[in-house]
Amino acid sequence: MQIFSDSPQAVSKVHFIGGEKGGVGKSMVARLIAQFLIDHQLPFVGFDTDRSHGALLRFYADFASPVLIDRYEALDHIIETAVEQPGCRVLVDLAAQTHEPLVRWMEESGVLDMAEQTGFTLHYWHVMDSGRDSVDLLTRLLDRFGSRINHVLVLNQLRGGDFTQLEKSGQLERAQALGAKVITIKRLHESVVQKIDTHNVSFWAARNASANSETSLGLMERQRLKMWMNHAYSELEKAGV
Repeated sequence: MQIFSDSPQAVSKVHFIGGEKGGVGKSMVARLIAQFLIDHQLPFVGFDTDRSHGALLRFYADFASPVLIDRYEALDHIIETAVEQPGCRVLVDLAAQTHEPLVRWMEESGVLDMAEQTGFTLHYWHVMDSGRDSVDLLTRLLDRFGSRINHVLVLNQLRGGDFTQLEKSGQLERAQALGAKVITIKRLHESVVQKIDTHNVSFWAARNASANSETSLGLMERQRLKMWMNHAYSELEKAGV
């Protein structure tokens, strides 16, 4: 059972992990944040909008529950959790193609105004690959919200580390002028990712499994995972999880 502070100064944070297009690593980032919060003993509640391949539900079932993106009463529970449990982190893993229904709910429900009045904060983690689509989606995100939410740009090196298109677009500078944090998630070796996913284990379990465990990584694979997580955690700290 999670214990939250009842101090009136305790501010809840709602973290939307998005990026809209599939395959950019949204769920990987959501899993990484969940593990960071667990390792740092920071209470959180997770919501997963992916009906078929929900990563939070799969790897962190004790902390997450499903939420239907097209049902207002389900989305309402995200904000109700933030308000009713001051000081908690609310982590929402957004599936691909969920941006428009999310924005519609936020606008019709006055979520941004409520955040200002009630005191919780909204953080949108825009997970990007190096392609043009991610830049275009960032432009739409900034056009829609401006400085009314806290932006975190996640440059995910899953499919390459050359973000020249973003740098040339002017959207990086625009986001930073609006107060956005920019972090980089290095590429994790594919064989390590496959072994973790095949055995349905968390990053912590994969990193700490005994050498003779059926789900264990090899010695050097565990070392690569440890190095990757150490770097990722330092980036998450910069973003102010």
